[in-house]
Amino acid sequence: MLYRELANRLQTLIDDEIYPPGSALPGVRKLSQQHKVSVSTAVNACQELERRGLLEARPRSGYFVRQALSKHKPPRIRSVSKTPKPVSGQERVLQLVQGANNPQMVNLGTAIPAADFLPINVIEKAFRQVWREQRRRCVGYEFPPGAPELRAHIARHLASLQCRVTPEQVLITNSCQESIAIALKQITQPGDIVVLESPTYYGLLQVVEQLGLKALEIPTDPTEGLSLGALELALESWPVAACVFVPSFSNPLGVCLSDERKQALLRLLTKHNVPLVEDDIYGELPLNGPRPRPIKSWDTQGLVYYCSSSSKTLAAGLRVGWLVPGKNIKRAEYLQFINTVSVNSPAQLALAEVLDKSRYQRLIRGMCGEYAHAVARMIDRVSQLFPADTRISRPAGGFVLWVELPGRVNTSERLEAAMAEGVSFAPGSLFSATGKFGNCLRLNCAVKWDARVERGLLTLAKLLAD
Repeated sequence: MLYRELANRLQTLIDDEIYPPGSALPGVRKLSQQHKVSVSTAVNACQELERRGLLEARPRSGYFVRQALSKHKPPRIRSVSKTPKPVSGQERVLQLVQGANNPQMVNLGTAIPAADFLPINVIEKAFRQVWREQRRRCVGYEFPPGAPELRAHIARHLASLQCRVTPEQVLITNSCQESIAIALKQITQPGDIVVLESPTYYGLLQVVEQLGLKALEIPTDPTEGLSLGALELALESWPVAACVFVPSFSNPLGVCLSDERKQALLRLLTKHNVPLVEDDIYGELPLNGPRPRPIKSWDTQGLVYYCSSSSKTLAAGLRVGWLVPGKNIKRAEYLQFINTVSVNSPAQLALAEVLDKSRYQRLIRGMCGEYAHAVARMIDRVSQLFPADTRISRPAGGFVLWVELPGRVNTSERLEAAMAEGVSFAPGSLFSATGKFGNCLRLNCAVKWDARVERGLLTLAKLLAD
């Protein structure tokens, strides 16, 4: 849309400090004249930048660039072990996620968006329709590879992202995490070495632990992403069986590799003939700008195993994911079958119904604006409440925040006390195979903001400062 194009142009000017923090933007009439758009388009663009957390509106004064943009440095890049390590200790995650089911808990620990961010009415309508029109299918199994209409919609969506994928190459799974597990079962054996980002999503570490693999961590820059130099050294030094990366809006840093770096990464893996398991679960959720291309879109040799799900965009409770499993779809189908027999039939059909509607992309665009606002609000509050030399990530997508605390604070040791006070967070050590990032934590920004959240952040800041 035109207002989004204008918002992106203005954001570039803000990023380049043509409009530095604290400065006023030209009035909307002036903007409309400068950029040759209508006044309403200029207003909508400024409102979009306000949702992204880049501007604040001041009554009778106009729009100003938020000061928080340059207040805190990003987290530091950490050195990592150059030796592959078995993964252990991931049982602690269960305590954390169980807290999400407690209605009295302020859930800042799990990356689960609050219901307020999700299109519940759309999903409800889809379920009603499939139960009314396809009830016989709803009470039966949709055996692997899954519902044909859903696979067709996913293949069509991937085609819009320049991925050469047919419906016959799509396997429906119970989650993105199950997709990753199936992909790794196809290409690894127990004891093999798998390369991961550092920090990385703890769910990937759980899969590595479950399959008896060894993790080799690669340092990740919070603004540029994965270190390709370190990865090349690892590939030359070790018999790597596979890489598992989140190239678009990694969890927990929220960084997105540029197209150039994605293509360089694929060239490097192709040179060493190492498969990539691409977790693209956050790819639909840029906080500004267009949706990035998956690495799969440049894959011509079936080296990329593409994994995603609807958990972050429509509803975690649907439990529907998908996998484009490289060269061996039949093996992947069998692995999914012996795991769970099939994926929930009504959920598959309801998701196909949602994806069939042209409003899906409009829903996602609105959701991205809401997530951008939520992330900006959390950055503001953490900036105000946490110590002045706290380092805070600047995620380009998704809805989580990575926070590095000063000094020797051990966030793992503070978690139990925080949960006893009714607030959860994810301690940094969960995001490393070797227990690094002890003074870091991840926060879920997609929460319903109210007095309870404010009190929870105050409590958390106090506990982490003691």
